Parts: sequence; C-alpha cells; structure tokens
Amino acid sequence: MIQASDLTKRFGTAVALDSLTCQVPEGVIYGLVGSNGAGKSTFLRLAAGVYRPDGGTLTVDGAAIWENPAIKEQIAFVPDELYFLPQASLERMSYTYADNFPDFSRERYTELVQTFQLDPRANLNTFSKGMRRQAAIILALSRRPRYLLLDEVFDGLDPIVRTLVRRLIYRDVMDRGASAIISSHSLRELEDTCDQLALLHKGGIVFESDMGDLQTSLIKLQVAFGPECAADFTEEPFTTLGLDVVDFNRMGRVATLIVRGTATDATARLAALNPAPVLVEVLPLSLEEVFLYEMEAIGYRFGDVLESPQTPQAPQSQEVAS
Repeated sequence: MIQASDLTKRFGTAVALDSLTCQVPEGVIYGLVGSNGAGKSTFLRLAAGVYRPDGGTLTVDGAAIWENPAIKEQIAFVPDELYFLPQASLERMSYTYADNFPDFSRERYTELVQTFQLDPRANLNTFSKGMRRQAAIILALSRRPRYLLLDEVFDGLDPIVRTLVRRLIYRDVMDRGASAIISSHSLRELEDTCDQLALLHKGGIVFESDMGDLQTSLIKLQVAFGPECAADFTEEPFTTLGLDVVDFNRMGRVATLIVRGTATDATARLAALNPAPVLVEVLPLSLEEVFLYEMEAIGYRFGDVLESPQTPQAPQSQEVAS
C-alpha cells in the first residue's frame, strides 16, 4: 500500500504539493485528475523516488521510498516526458533495463513487442510520439512491477492502442495483484479504467472516491412536468425550495439540474413543488461533470474568459507541478 501523509513538495517559491494525504490500496487502478499545475506529475515522481519530499511522508508498506533501493525495485515509472538513451533502439533499451532491474522479464518483453507490433531494432528517434510511448510502456510492463506509475499514459495513442494498454493494465492488476496509478487529462479514459479516483487542485486533494460510487456532494436530477406547467419556467421555483442549484437546463417541460446536497433531501424538497412534477429521477454524474462543477466550486472556471476575451485569466500555478 502506498500512503501519503501531509506530503509537501516545493520548487523555489512554488508549492507543488501542499500537505497532501491519500492512500493507494493493493490491487487497484488509482486515477489522478486535476487542473494544470495541480501536482499530479509531482506526486508520481515522488512515488517513484525521483523527488525527495520537502515535508510529510510517502511510504510503501510503511517504508520510505526516497533513497530506498529495495522499495524502488518494486516500482516502474513511465513519465510524461519520455527519455531513452541517445540513438538507442527498443532492443538496446531492453538490455539496459535487464542490467539495471532484476525483475525484468525477457519473455514478457518479447511477448509485448509482438503484441504492439513495433520494430525492436529501429532507432527510437524515428518513432512517432505514440510509438515512443508504446516502447516505454513495453519496458515498464516487462518488469512486472508491484506498482506501475503512469503519467499521461494515453497521450498520443490511437483508440485501438489505448484499449490494448488498458487491457494489459487490467491483466497485471487481476493476475498479479499489482497496483497502478494513472494521471490523465482524458477524463473518459480514467472513468473507463480506474477503480478509485483523486481530484487534485493546487497541490491538494479536492475529493477521493471509488469510481463505482463517486462520493461527491453533487447530484444530477431530471424533473418533468405535465401540461399544466408553463414551458418557459426558470430555476427560481427550485431555488425557492432551498435547493443549492449549481447548473440548470430546461427543454420544454423537462429540467435537468445539478444540485449540491443529497438525493434524499432534494427529492423531498421537490415534492413540495406546485404544480407537482410527474417525474423526478436521480441520474448518474459523469466524471467530466464532477470535474467541471467541483472545480468551478473552488474558483477554477473559464466561462467568463470565453465570454469576455478582454478579461485576464486568473493566474495559475506553474506547470512544474502538473
């Protein structure tokens, strides 16, 4: 289990992670999503032992990761910015990995090269961005690590290869009990891939939840009215009931609302509407909706900028903490 407690990392005066606390259990796919500069890449580099924490702790089964070779041997890291030896081929990189990582499996490497259909003897400099990422994934998976850290792993991959990568990660988690931590700006990929999710902003966690049951204070409601209701009604009747309406959309006599609160409280309040709705349904929230509305709640939004091009955007932290 990876455990972060009050984890802090600074780069000069910029705070990349600010007293972050989270837990990554065994045998799960754990997703990291957040704004640019939220601290996702920084967390992964700390978990890989590339960076040293400036405060707090980051441990595997209670043992610190920094300067701990025994722990680092259990971790494979694919960064967003890939690095290969100059003029190296995938084959040459495989021997470098085999020399440095005792867990490197030549059998697994050969299997993966055939699966991805890459030329192992071609110079990696001739590979496209997506092919280079495939090469890095092959090398990491060939180690059969206990923990797989993947930063923007789907970036540059076509849909077929993305599906293949997801299936390979699933197989490692299911067959070997491995754990994977994935950061991505592709919310759909995380929604389809992860067991658990952490939403980061400015170096802290906004919320952490199981993907099967997103534990957010937001709920999505669809409310339909009969012909006795005016078709041009507004959100005012809903706010008058005391509902904390985050977003309101209407199509004819059907309204869709994003409300902050609980489904039990919201549906009880809606029962007092006059005219009474003929249908009240609680709908599942997509990860994209959760991201947009939770981030807007803490002041991270672009609507005003898009509507008023002359209005300067609020300053954000530097990408060193992405």
